[in-house]
Amino acid sequence: MLKYFFIIVILFLLNGCQSKVEKSLFKAYQKNINYHHQLQKTQKLQLYKNDITKLMLSVTYLQNNTYHKKDKKDEKFIINLQIENKIDIDLALYKLLLNKKVPLTIESLKSEDKRLKDLSFTTSWSSYFLVTFPHISSKKLVMFFESKEYGKGKLHFAKVAKYVLEK
Repeated sequence: MLKYFFIIVILFLLNGCQSKVEKSLFKAYQKNINYHHQLQKTQKLQLYKNDITKLMLSVTYLQNNTYHKKDKKDEKFIINLQIENKIDIDLALYKLLLNKKVPLTIESLKSEDKRLKDLSFTTSWSSYFLVTFPHISSKKLVMFFESKEYGKGKLHFAKVAKYVLEK
């Protein structure tokens, strides 16, 4: 009987060690879990002219985790493009490659599109695009972006956790 009493007291004490702050942080994280997953798959690129940011590209990889080795789904990204003093932007005017492959489709998205809801950063002055590339079997993805006016840059994505990739 005494043994059961000690077990109940120990369980009661361990339960009391969890703070209310930890519980509220965990609830907030669970409420916005999709947002946090998208944030992990987002990369940003800034291009400069005279040390001033002229073009900002924010790209979110829309890959759903799959464990099928024969998965042949196309690679999809949402691209947020901001260029200084430009409102209507045509992404087709810029060079965009994923592992040296050109996009299959580029679809312009309106700012109220439901697919933008879970992105980490959205603004009313940005241009958004859903870009689809052919399937790439590599676990590492490198997106190359080039603007004739502002230069070029690379963004790195992974189909698996980046710490799993070989260096």
